Amino acid sequence: MPSIQAAASSFNIEVSIARARAREDIEGLVASQASVPGGGLVITPAAFHTVNRDLIVELAARYRTPAVYYERAFADSGGLIAYCPNYGEHFVGAAGYIDRILKGARPADLPVQINTKFDLIINAKTASTLGLVIPQTLLASASEVIE
Repeated sequence: MPSIQAAASSFNIEVSIARARAREDIEGLVASQASVPGGGLVITPAAFHTVNRDLIVELAARYRTPAVYYERAFADSGGLIAYCPNYGEHFVGAAGYIDRILKGARPADLPVQINTKFDLIINAKTASTLGLVIPQTLLASASEVIE
């Protein structure tokens, strides 16, 4: 959250943190954000969100609330935008680690690596349904646009 709050403040955007503790909390949180003029959702990585993906996407659509997600499956399910790690890069890196381990390297001696490539997936159909016009510059920078 600190990085989201820092980025938001540089654009003079107010961020409020809302946590759902149970499935029953989700609709109230989405509805409350929908009532805020210019409001939207940033869904952060959590097993709770993954398990409730379809409900979250459905409620964001019902309440006409733009949302950005952390995993491609949300955009594939009708979510507006997903900004997520490129998992292909993980698999290539994992193969290299397996090779090194099989050749005798100790796993504890291998450096921790972080993802350096991210995908931006935009669901243009959802944007249209929400009445949003996605800027051409953003569409051009997307890894994929779902029509």
